[in-house]
Amino acid sequence: MNHHTKTKHSKDEMVNMNHEAHQSHENHGHQKQHKHEGSHACGGHDEHGGHDHSGHAQMFRKKFFVSLVFGIPILIFSPMMGKHLPFTYTFPGSEWLVIVLATVLFFYGGSPFLQGAKDELKSKKPAMMTLVSLGISVAYIYSIYAFISNNILYKPGYIHDFFWELSSLILIMLLGHWIEMNAVTNAGSALKSLAELLPNSALLVQKDGTTVEMDLSDIQKGDVLQVLPGERVPTDGIVKTGLSFVNESMLTGESVDIKKNISDTVIGGSINGSGTLTIEVTGTGESGYLAQVMDLVNTAQQDKSKAESMSDVVAGLLFYFAIVVGTIAFITWIMLQSGTEFALERLVTVLVIACPHALGLAIPLVTARSTSIAAQNGLLIQNRQSLETARKVDVIVMDKTGTLTEGNFAVSEFSSLSPEYSNEEVLRLIGALEEGSSHPLAVGVLNKIEELKLKSFKADNITNIAGAGLEANINESNFKLVSASYLDRKGIVYDKARFKSLASQGNSVSYLLKDGDSIGIIGQGDQIKPESKKTIEGLLKQGIRPIMLTGDNRETAEKVAKKLGIKEMFAEARPEDKEKIVRKLQSQGLVVMMVGDGVNDAPSLARADIGLAIGAGTDVAIDSADVILVKSNPSDILHFLELAKKTTRKTVQNLWWGAGYNILAVPLAAGVLAPFNIILSPAVGAVLMSLSTVIVAINAMTLKINS
Repeated sequence: MNHHTKTKHSKDEMVNMNHEAHQSHENHGHQKQHKHEGSHACGGHDEHGGHDHSGHAQMFRKKFFVSLVFGIPILIFSPMMGKHLPFTYTFPGSEWLVIVLATVLFFYGGSPFLQGAKDELKSKKPAMMTLVSLGISVAYIYSIYAFISNNILYKPGYIHDFFWELSSLILIMLLGHWIEMNAVTNAGSALKSLAELLPNSALLVQKDGTTVEMDLSDIQKGDVLQVLPGERVPTDGIVKTGLSFVNESMLTGESVDIKKNISDTVIGGSINGSGTLTIEVTGTGESGYLAQVMDLVNTAQQDKSKAESMSDVVAGLLFYFAIVVGTIAFITWIMLQSGTEFALERLVTVLVIACPHALGLAIPLVTARSTSIAAQNGLLIQNRQSLETARKVDVIVMDKTGTLTEGNFAVSEFSSLSPEYSNEEVLRLIGALEEGSSHPLAVGVLNKIEELKLKSFKADNITNIAGAGLEANINESNFKLVSASYLDRKGIVYDKARFKSLASQGNSVSYLLKDGDSIGIIGQGDQIKPESKKTIEGLLKQGIRPIMLTGDNRETAEKVAKKLGIKEMFAEARPEDKEKIVRKLQSQGLVVMMVGDGVNDAPSLARADIGLAIGAGTDVAIDSADVILVKSNPSDILHFLELAKKTTRKTVQNLWWGAGYNILAVPLAAGVLAPFNIILSPAVGAVLMSLSTVIVAINAMTLKINS
């Protein structure tokens, strides 16, 4: 379809047309990390609400450094599980200093874990927070008991305290949490970004025809509003008077401005073109289109946040493992020995070492390393759990405009039809007619001229040909830029086979006439990104099923899908349709990844098991996603999948090192090999704990991908 036929703009309209929405696919500088709650201390549930994750990172940073002030003296003045280290220093009364510092550290530094444990137990899902809280609580309470026995009651025999372990455990867990939160920062809210698409006020048309500016919250259904050129439409409505072309691309995915005449509907948040419209309000607040999209996003995010990470599962199992083994050990040793002292020591040792430092750092260190590598490769990870989920992806659903295609019109072909002019001269003449226009197709022509470093001719008296195109005088000759339908009406001969060939590829085709004769042709289309085909081929090789899901028209969508080798495609899909399709795929037991860039993609990005947003997309899409492709390059999907697989492998390895320590140490601490005179002493347990921590740290640092 020729853009001049479709738009029918006057000269002034075309020059003044607001083009803000067509710039929605430009990179707005979102090369920063965005939203999503990450995890709790060393695992935790990933949250997709609008929480300020960067605020959590700052809180844990402060907690860590303040706790360090109290923790370092404890590490120096108290022995490690009864053993004096080379740097251990004691003096008369140092025990009293240690107990005061440890009490402050337990209640201040340990508060996030204690609160987290409370939440986990409330939801009947003990995980990492509960495991950490168990360790620090038992260490603190038993150490208080040991202190009273040794320094106040002076009971015979020295009872080893766990102040050293308490301090090191809290400090390392706070550090791990800070590392992870810092690696996955939050800087936005999808729902807030959606709300910002609507203006704060609207022009209310009064009964006498005058307008008054009103707060949007005061606008009621049935009110009549005036929408000026270039402004956002404040509410859903029906056009009462006026004619304009409205850009709904950020809302619906339709890449061409939509003509709006009397009785046509408009959507709140879309951008008016050059005409003035008066509309009757049909939807505000919760009844509006954007409000419905916001509700879809919110519901999808809440549903998605229920997923558990691997570290949560492991920690939950270890919690029960430690409780069961510790209890059995306690009862067994009471039955085997007359006193409870040894049995209590075994129970406490089991519960304290059940949450090794290694497990607290296993995930955060891998997360920090993977997010760093991701950022170097143009990937911003907003939700680290997406890395775990990616290894199970069955289907990748992709938006078309702005994701697989460039999202703007570009010249695909131009050529001379007359020996009098070269191809470049034809383009320069067309550029002269389009000079000054901000229409997407005009911009495409001017960009091509700039790319080829050409200079347009000078056109005089540019005027609009109603329903056909443009007309102007260049070098005292009359030139027209018109559609094929104009040629048909005027009986001007042209190559119809060539026209059909260009049009069938999704191009808008225009003809350049000189004094009534056709001398040039130009075709423009939304260009497929060069990397798109390679990406689809890469997905198919991995056995992942690609599906194209777009708000654009079926004919254009089918052409793009065919070129890329995509066999499944859904066109003319609204935001609610996209979200439903993702849900339907999930209901079939499939793990779904969604890739998109517009407001119309936000609900499906939030609903999908993994949402990838194109970095040049809208704030709303970016804030709804788990991962941002900063370079807007679809081939980075393959990089993400590779990174996800390798990150998951490292995560599993580190969890085995951390949990493997427990599998070995907990039974030994319980005294399972006591008949063979093998009992894990607290000191040896601490050495194994430290060794495990070093191993997971080194293992995390070896993570890398092929860029």
